[in-house]
Amino acid sequence: MAGTVSYRVEDGIAVATIDHAPVNALSADVRQGVQAALAQALADDAVIGLVLAGAGRAFVAGADITEFGRPPVPPALGEVILTMQASSKPLVAAIQGVAFGGGLELALGCHVRLVGPQAKLGLPEVKLGILPGAGGTLRTPRLIGAELALPMIASGEPVDAQRAVALGLAAALVEGDLLAAAKAAVKQLAAGPLPAPIDADRGKLDAPGAREAFEKAADALAKRAAEEPQVAAIIGSVRNSFDLPMTAALQAERDYFVALRDDPRSKALRHVFFAEREAARIPGQPKDARARPVAKAAVLGAGTMGGGIAMNFANAGIPVRMIETDAEALARGQKRIADIYAVSVKRGSLTEAARAERLALIEGAVGLEAAAEADLVIEAVFEELELKKEIFAKLGTITRPGTVLASNTSYLDIDAMAAASGRADDVLGMHFFSPANVMKLLEIVRAEKTSPTALATAVDIARKLKKVPVVVGVCYGFVGNRMLSRRTAQAERLLLEGASPAEVDRALTDFGFRMGPFAMADLAGLDIGWRIRKANGTRAVVADALCEAGRLGQKTGRGYYAYPEGARTGQPDPEVQALIERASAAQGITRRSISQEEITERLIYPMINEGARILEEGIAARPGDIDVVWLYGYNWPAWKGGPMHHADAVGLAKVAERLSFYAAQTGDETLKPAPLLARLAADSQGFSTQAKAA
Repeated sequence: MAGTVSYRVEDGIAVATIDHAPVNALSADVRQGVQAALAQALADDAVIGLVLAGAGRAFVAGADITEFGRPPVPPALGEVILTMQASSKPLVAAIQGVAFGGGLELALGCHVRLVGPQAKLGLPEVKLGILPGAGGTLRTPRLIGAELALPMIASGEPVDAQRAVALGLAAALVEGDLLAAAKAAVKQLAAGPLPAPIDADRGKLDAPGAREAFEKAADALAKRAAEEPQVAAIIGSVRNSFDLPMTAALQAERDYFVALRDDPRSKALRHVFFAEREAARIPGQPKDARARPVAKAAVLGAGTMGGGIAMNFANAGIPVRMIETDAEALARGQKRIADIYAVSVKRGSLTEAARAERLALIEGAVGLEAAAEADLVIEAVFEELELKKEIFAKLGTITRPGTVLASNTSYLDIDAMAAASGRADDVLGMHFFSPANVMKLLEIVRAEKTSPTALATAVDIARKLKKVPVVVGVCYGFVGNRMLSRRTAQAERLLLEGASPAEVDRALTDFGFRMGPFAMADLAGLDIGWRIRKANGTRAVVADALCEAGRLGQKTGRGYYAYPEGARTGQPDPEVQALIERASAAQGITRRSISQEEITERLIYPMINEGARILEEGIAARPGDIDVVWLYGYNWPAWKGGPMHHADAVGLAKVAERLSFYAAQTGDETLKPAPLLARLAADSQGFSTQAKAA
């Protein structure tokens, strides 16, 4: 028997425990071990049945998706489950923790499932661009009905122990000794005829109105099915529960799985899965670095960002003091937060009691001295370096040593703020993305002298706030905004060369972004970038001209687009086109028709090029870290895996060739392939292969 599954016999009952740290993933060893345990129990006349359990905090957290793309190692999970379904002795699953994906499918092979209070059951494969491939789309409908099974599988969201019992996924919730209860269930089952295996039970499927209810649920998913092939496959496979014999339906499910597994969109989603987890590994961080306790936080600034950051702490149950320079600004910020929570209550996503509880955790205060008692202070004031340095100098004396001092800056030099504080080891960046109470990304900027414990504290807090932390280095704009600046420059240049704002925006929305750069700029407000450019002494000819004309975006009813009568969707404006044409003439640029393919390449490839520079400089540790930043901070389409993954999918040779072409065409030296990109392209390598080699 494989070492990842232990086997023992107690009171005539076999207990097979899956012990494959950290989450008992269904590797080949685990599958072989379960199969061997079942065979041993069936062959032993002294054994009346078997309990299947998991060690640690998981039953089985899913398939071992590192096996994807490798030659299959028998037995397949589906084969193991079919053997379980044919068992002549009772099988009981004791689910004390998570049973996800293949773990839940394995449990469905048992006659009975018992759950502990911490159990969570789900089929999350849809999030990886695939569907359950070992009977999950067929046995779940038989157990709980297709109407309930379809949305559960299509969402990928887990259910807790109580909900699992209410649905019928589990027989009972056990508050006490789960293993003892499972052994008792084996004895009870052994005393009488075994229940029919799930495969043979069509009761839920043949119930009156079951097919009609399923089709209604399928209709509700029609839009997603048109855009996401895995959702269409899930609907088709669940439908097969009604229409095909189980053997044929299982084969059809497997065919769906294989086709989806090999789809580039699924590969991209799996890349995201691994990249997010890899980002949690911080290069150079000592293993013994422990997070400092944070019992109370402080946020400097009650504006949109400061208020959103404060809400994160309240949502996580951590008291936070929101500090402003005057009572009027503080009151505005507090009202904004109360209004946002009120909208959540109105929508039904938050109870009135929860709203009151969260508001009570946000204390308002005036004056920097109010930060003295905090364990973590996050500065969220205007993007002016001298102002921030002044604030950090005061924080260095007001707060006690060991208090983590963080800046929410999007661009500015964390090392300069750290030096001003006099306590550089306590200082780092915590760059939230707007809206801060919604966006998942948190860029954690490690400065030159940031201590390991301060860094560990920021990462720990990020997770408590349910953010996705990515540790990056100090440079202007860090990772996300540094790359974004390249796209912004090309978008402006494309306007001058002949493209319209609508054409540029359409290129990105066709690529998969929710909004194009100019619609997004109008939404955020053009004055934000204008203020930064004036501080830096730089210009953007078209954007600056719009601002100078009072066209600041949606808030003024005019930006790159017109927004008549408060419209939320912009309309092309002849005045803007005339302004752009004047700017082109002033620059001596002859306008031309530009294809959508060129626009897309000019927007995407310079970002990839800058990503290569970021990697070579060590600002980001891995190409996957860059992808995570863009996925969670800038809504990069997940099915394209992030800019660096997309570059590998396109081929670095093509990316380098097109960049060289555009550099020559436009005279823009920044478009020349970065050294790392050029080397990898010449060696027929990708960013991912280079990262593995490193």
